[in-house]
Amino acid sequence: MPAPLSVIIPTLNAGEDLPACLAALMPGAESGLVREVIIADGGSEDATPAIADSAGADVIEGPAGRAKQLISGASRARGDWLLFLHADTVLSRDWAERVRDHIADRPGKAAVFTLAFRSDHPMASRVARRANQRARFLALPYGDQGLLISRKLYDETGGYEDLPLLEDVRLVQAVGRKRLSILSAQARTSAAKYERDGWRRRSWKNAWIITRYLLGASPASLARSYR
Repeated sequence: MPAPLSVIIPTLNAGEDLPACLAALMPGAESGLVREVIIADGGSEDATPAIADSAGADVIEGPAGRAKQLISGASRARGDWLLFLHADTVLSRDWAERVRDHIADRPGKAAVFTLAFRSDHPMASRVARRANQRARFLALPYGDQGLLISRKLYDETGGYEDLPLLEDVRLVQAVGRKRLSILSAQARTSAAKYERDGWRRRSWKNAWIITRYLLGASPASLARSYR
């Protein structure tokens, strides 16, 4: 029986982060959980495609745009389950065990990981704690937390929409609170944007973006003010 999980990672000039992301997937490959790793690249000009190819990943190229790349990767995937990850996310070593348990025990639900930042800054744990509370109580996880979803549920919800921003939020809204679990394994993501912009400033900016979206602002208008 084929391994059940296809891992899909959208990339764009991710050569600095990708090696650690891919290395963290080894427990899943070694245990027979991972069927394939698909790198959906948006035209990287660095070593990203070469790094992915040398790691044995399936590299597909297409237009830049995270939603477009996620859609492209999902269309190529052959697994009964899909795991969408950001290239700057490193999963904790227990991730494969937690995913295997979820697939066996909660086949009708999607799942995300518990967020953590790869940073020693005093604000890192505080921001992560707030994000995890948001995911738990509002069922609105960050895309940095990954998304584990069965092919059946992905297709049922319509999958990712080709949006300039918040494609991850739109999909988890379609999944719904009752069909979303939070795994104890961690998604340890880069803190580069927070360190660049300031932890408080970036946190408030993210909160304002999601608030405006929930109040009816379009992803297109929000994308112009996000980056």
